[in-house]
Amino acid sequence: MKKYLKYMLVLFAAIILLFTYLVPVGHAQKDKEKITVTTTFLVDIVEQLAPETFEVVSIVPAGGDPHTYTATARNLKDITESDLVLFHGLHFEAQMAEVLDALPHTRSVTAEFNNDQLISISEDSQEVDPHYWFDIDLYKQSVLTTQQALVEIYPEYKELVNENTERYIEELDALNQWIHEKVAELPVEQRILVTPHDAFAYFAQAYDFTVYAPQGISTESEVSNDAIINTVKFIVDNEVPAIFLDTTSNPQAMEKLQEGVNQQDAEVVVVGGEGQELFSDSLAATGQSNDNYIEMYQHNVSLIVDHLIR
Repeated sequence: MKKYLKYMLVLFAAIILLFTYLVPVGHAQKDKEKITVTTTFLVDIVEQLAPETFEVVSIVPAGGDPHTYTATARNLKDITESDLVLFHGLHFEAQMAEVLDALPHTRSVTAEFNNDQLISISEDSQEVDPHYWFDIDLYKQSVLTTQQALVEIYPEYKELVNENTERYIEELDALNQWIHEKVAELPVEQRILVTPHDAFAYFAQAYDFTVYAPQGISTESEVSNDAIINTVKFIVDNEVPAIFLDTTSNPQAMEKLQEGVNQQDAEVVVVGGEGQELFSDSLAATGQSNDNYIEMYQHNVSLIVDHLIR
């Protein structure tokens, strides 16, 4: 089955390459050049660096799960009509990784990262945690890589992109300072974040949190009974007052945790529901609250700190 899937991915990549060379890719008859990206995070970066300049299309829609997403015929059309395709890398776009790597006009925004900057999934694994955007320094590197790609492909927008990059980097530095000040309201021993899947390791490393996630890195994995039992014990032993749903995870695991804690004659609040979920693998849809990186991060931190303070 794995060989068949790999064959199909390679075939799909070959088809895209064929379309790339046979279908005219230009922008003479378009009002705006099209840039295709894999996620809402990359939509936001391009919009920050060149607002209203490009038609920016996301392969994975807002609220979608890049871990499990499979590209469609519509995505193929967007890819072939674009001069530039941006993706994260680090195997975040798991089902699409081989296709994206095979194309001549794609750029990984994490290509310049050093391995020592990244968090390994386990001590004996070569795989790394792809959720780098919760480390603002790494996120800034992905912004600079996007800047380089935009200036190279569209030199006519160099001045605009460079000016906006400088402004945006300053805003990200201000965000980092705000997060440190907000997190300082929470004593270190209370900085315990329990979420369904482990998307917050970079956040934990940057701001001195402990993260416990029964599902692991990918939303594809199932939550085992042992993981539920161990997490319940962790919550009870550490008197964790709240656990958090995120926008791309199934809430059933957190409900099981709450039931397990209650059976131990303890209590824990499940923080979730509309406007009360953490954002992990996607921003909100354009026009909604938290549709940009800075607003999303402020929402997450406020939600975490306000519910963990005892």
